[in-house]
Amino acid sequence: MTNAWDERKKALENEYFHKKEQEIIDNMKHDAEETLARNCAKGRCPKCGEKIEPMTFRDVPLDRCPGCGGVWLGPNDLKILAEKDHRTWFDRWFHADNQETSEEV
Repeated sequence: MTNAWDERKKALENEYFHKKEQEIIDNMKHDAEETLARNCAKGRCPKCGEKIEPMTFRDVPLDRCPGCGGVWLGPNDLKILAEKDHRTWFDRWFHADNQETSEEV
């Protein structure tokens, strides 16, 4: 005859490993879904799904959607545009941001 405590210990151990395995499986599913979404959406407009077309504006590479007319910038493209044409609102916007930051310090 088996001991009830040993059975309980085994049951808790099995439950623990089941939860850990389920967490790993959920993480793997999430990662696979993210990879699939990125691969399917590559080169597509995030707003409407049309194929985006590369273009250059003032020597800055941009992506433009022919469907909705959206323009997509890279991480530093807005700052590059602001530096190229300092007479526009770009410069005022970035200088205001820098002044607020320097005043806080």
